[in-house]
Amino acid sequence: MNDEAFTKKGFLISTDKALLDFDVIFNYLDRESYWAKNIAPQRLQTAIEGSLCFGVYKDGNQVGFARIISDMATFAYLCDVFILPAYQGAGLSKWMMQTIMAYPGLQGLRRWSLATLDAQGLYKQFGFTPLTNPEQWMQIFTPYKAE
Repeated sequence: MNDEAFTKKGFLISTDKALLDFDVIFNYLDRESYWAKNIAPQRLQTAIEGSLCFGVYKDGNQVGFARIISDMATFAYLCDVFILPAYQGAGLSKWMMQTIMAYPGLQGLRRWSLATLDAQGLYKQFGFTPLTNPEQWMQIFTPYKAE
């Protein structure tokens, strides 16, 4: 799939993995996020390589990120979504979600999934709802341990 780029008000959203700043992504996920603390750098690198990634940039510096795990036909899992604190409140999360949801390779999927502790308001704007039948979903959860 071709890399795509979208610009707005001096910001850029791109799916070009060559633009990703691994240190920014790793530092945020490992130190700031509640969902990926203690992730090993190699594990994150492998996850990025196997995902469709959206980076948000200002003046060439990465300020946001989201990762999609998908077969590009039936299912997508949205994860690792963040905007750096200094750039929050400028509508970047909403713009990134608009860009993701309109991305050509993700159209016509039967199901999208995500997990969030505190951003339900953002995701509801894009059609996400609580699980209809959570008793039908199962998981294996193995938190990362500090290495």
